Amino acid sequence: MQLGMTFPRELPAPLVVDIAERLEAGGADELWVIEDCFFTTGVSLAATALAGTSRLVVGIGIMPAVARTAPMTAMEIATLCALAPGRLIAGIGHGVQEWMDQMGVRPASPVTALTEVITAVRALLRGERLTTDGDYVRLTDVALEYPPHPVPPVLAGVRGPKSLAAAGRCADGLVLAELSGPTAVRAAVATAAPAGPFSAAAFSVMSIADDRAEARRNVAPLVVDLVGAPPPGLRAAPFFDDLAALVARDGADGVVAAPDDWWVELGAIGTLDDAVAHISAMEAAGVSSLSFFPAPVADVALAQVDQFVGDVLPATR
Repeated sequence: MQLGMTFPRELPAPLVVDIAERLEAGGADELWVIEDCFFTTGVSLAATALAGTSRLVVGIGIMPAVARTAPMTAMEIATLCALAPGRLIAGIGHGVQEWMDQMGVRPASPVTALTEVITAVRALLRGERLTTDGDYVRLTDVALEYPPHPVPPVLAGVRGPKSLAAAGRCADGLVLAELSGPTAVRAAVATAAPAGPFSAAAFSVMSIADDRAEARRNVAPLVVDLVGAPPPGLRAAPFFDDLAALVARDGADGVVAAPDDWWVELGAIGTLDDAVAHISAMEAAGVSSLSFFPAPVADVALAQVDQFVGDVLPATR
């Protein structure tokens, strides 16, 4: 399993250089950059991170399918691959539909749009010439002048069952959001039901301290917020109903006191041994790429990057 960190959307864009360099120097495998409207673009961040490193793999999580045309998305990916062959993972997803609506590109059928876009992008990256007349992708004799070698994986950043099933048919794998623990990963891949090789990249939460309660207290407010509007990854946790009842009764204090086995599902949260247990469980669940979110504050994020490469990585290898 490849291990790395993500670059939160709230961090200033120039900081990606420092974080990428620290991760590469510390032996990390990957950096995932986040593209969310209306913060920073994943393509620009990825290009900058790739230019400042020589080995680090950079993932884009995720490019909204309809924010660019399929050929433009393929061109962006191919250009990055030409600059750093074999060091890019491309993530494409629906994007938040409210944001797509704001930009005037919200599709009537997000699943159909995503399927058509990923299918076309992967074909173009393979060097194929396309003429197609879909609902959302209409191309006439389109081919890339410089298709990438090797062809990068294109993963689908999706959540719902219809989207997961579509990803199993059209993508090389999945990108799963934070708080998608081992149980959620297994369920997502099973729903995708891919016919061939398939990878699962997952984002997770990291909070590590000598005092387990302190580490948990740092993320308890996030857990409380997400229980109120649970993403599919959290809802898939086998203890979700009990967690929701605990939050309703005791709030963040109740979360801090939650059973140890719950925390293995929630993230690398607690002591270093707790973090290693989470990483091992994610690998056993079939995760091929695991990256951790640092805090969205520059100085705290840099300290967590140093903690990741200084403590977490050596403990797993």
